[in-house]
Formats: sequence, structure tokens, C-alpha cells
Amino acid sequence: MRSGHVRLLPDVRGKVNRKTMREQILELEKEALQELEAVSDLSGLDRFRIAYLAKKGRLTALLKDIASLPAEERPEAGKLANSFKRNLTERFEGARRRLLAKEEEPLSSLDITLPGREPARGHLHPITQVMQEICHIFGRMGFRVVKGPNVELDYYNFEALNIPKDHPARDMQDTFYISENVVLRTHTSPMQVRTMEEQPPPVSVIAPGKVYRRDSDITHTPMFHQVEGLLVDKGVTFGDLKGTLTSFVHQMFGLDTALRFRPSFFPFTEPSAEVDIRCVICGGIGCRTCSNTGWLEILGSGMVDPEVYRFVDYDPEVYSGFAFGMGIERVAMLKYGIDDIQLFFRNDIRFLRQF
Repeated sequence: MRSGHVRLLPDVRGKVNRKTMREQILELEKEALQELEAVSDLSGLDRFRIAYLAKKGRLTALLKDIASLPAEERPEAGKLANSFKRNLTERFEGARRRLLAKEEEPLSSLDITLPGREPARGHLHPITQVMQEICHIFGRMGFRVVKGPNVELDYYNFEALNIPKDHPARDMQDTFYISENVVLRTHTSPMQVRTMEEQPPPVSVIAPGKVYRRDSDITHTPMFHQVEGLLVDKGVTFGDLKGTLTSFVHQMFGLDTALRFRPSFFPFTEPSAEVDIRCVICGGIGCRTCSNTGWLEILGSGMVDPEVYRFVDYDPEVYSGFAFGMGIERVAMLKYGIDDIQLFFRNDIRFLRQF
């Protein structure tokens, strides 16, 4: 075909559209520039790019059509198409810079000399803080931290700790039973037996964790936290127990904190003693918190009963040791002067911010 070749192209209605390639290029250029002028944001600009400049865009399709023209028509059509492409690309880049600057305009009005807002920062719960401090204190004394299951076998929770079937501690009002031989542990003392089963003496461990009992009032909750301690070796005496716990109390509450050891009874220790500290509320004068005694109980302790050693094949004639246990919530209440244990679990931000 000669110069002035006319292509027969179908329009959107399926009819034959008789337009020269020059007319198609000029028409597409006019339409594209009008659409580009109307673009008002970057997302619209990206849609325009896909419609005209992408690999499957209208301009690319038009350039492909040039290849099908007669050889004598291709140079003129190609020159016109390339000019259109350069013009459209330049206009596109200009529009992109304009829209980017427009989006950045609000930033230029900011006064960077104004003080910023400090983001709110979280921190450890007071129970966690106290538990970590206790573990740190005993860690410096050479105790190793061990952890065990919350759902425990009756054997480890009771029997191996010298608590027979008819002992009051097995009462259903105190213990959550999952089955006849499975319970929610009532203390972390089962880790004493589990540890002694796994290693020969010497043993020095503490076992922090959650425990469960059927109890709930302003000083008790059904779930709370305990730390149990155990030390077994040759020649361990009650004096070692007293020295260890005295050092702990002084590190936790201060060197001027008075304490006393009061005879008591626990099935897995003999002799046994409860440790009291001078009331931190009244200073020992007597108040409602300490029932006017001037003293507050903080933990239970004692020398490991020789019967417990028989469950783990330790020779009670060769080895001796002591054990102790304390409630983390109680220690935290005494340390911070808190009179309601339920404050630890209500997630009141006004309370938690104090720690």
C-alpha cells in the first residue's frame, strides 16, 4: 500500500473505524494528556501508568501496531509515536513530582522544635519483679532455678513429701483434683523430689512458679505464686538454714529488719519453723495488719524429714538438708505495704504504675 494508507480498525461497538495511524496517535495523545491533567493523587497516577505506559498499556499496544505498517510508513509513524511517548513520559514524571510534593506539604508546617510526646512504656508486673529479686538473691548464694509442671501427680505433690492419704492437706476443700491421682499442684515442693530423683547430692535449688488452692479472700487467691528452696549435702544443720534465711530477709527488706524463727509443723520437714519479720506497717508496735502482735509471718521452713530421703534413695545417715517455701504475693504485700492481694490481679493501671 502507498502513503496515506488507511487501516480498518474495529471500534468499541464492533464497527469498522477508518483512521490513519497518525490520527490514532494524535487522538491517543490528546486523550492521555487530558486524563493525566485530571489525576489528583498518587494512586490515580499509578492507575494512569498501568493504563498507558505499562507493558500492556495502550501506548505499548499502539507501538506494536506500527510494526504491521508498510515499510514506507513506519519511519513517520515511529517518529510520531516516539515523540508522543517522550512527551507523555515527561508529563507523567512532572505530575509524579507535583503530587509527591503536595503530599509532603503538611510536613513542612511542623515545628520540629516543639517537645515530643514520650510514648507510654510498659514494665514488669510487681509479682514478677519480686519473684526475680528472690531468685537473684538465692542465685548469689549458689541456688539453681528449676521449674516443673503445674498439673502434678499425686505422688509428687503429696506422697513423696511424706503427706499420707489421711492428711488434712489432701482435703478436697484445699486441693483442685483433676482425677484421683492428678492435681493442680498446691505448692512447688514437688520439684524437690523430682530434682533429688535426677541427681545425687549435693543439691541446692529453688523452684518458683504458680500454685493452686481452694481459697479466696483479701489475703488469698485460688492461684498464687510460690518459691520453694532445697539444700542437701553432708553436714547441713539448722544453723545453715537460719543463716541462709536471715541473709535473704536482710537483702529483701533491709539490714535493720528483725526476724524470728517460731516452731511449727510441716509433713516433709522435722524440725520445722515459721519465719516472722517485724511488722513493716507499725514497726512492731502492734496494728490491725499484724493482729497487734508486732510480727508478720513470711515463710515456712525446716530440716528435710529423713522419710523423704527414702523416696529418692538418699542415705539419711550420710546426708541432711533443709527446705523452705514462701508466697510471692505475701512477700510483695509486705515489701510494698499492700493490704489487698486482689490488687495484683485486677490490672488497675493506677495501681500498676506505682511499680
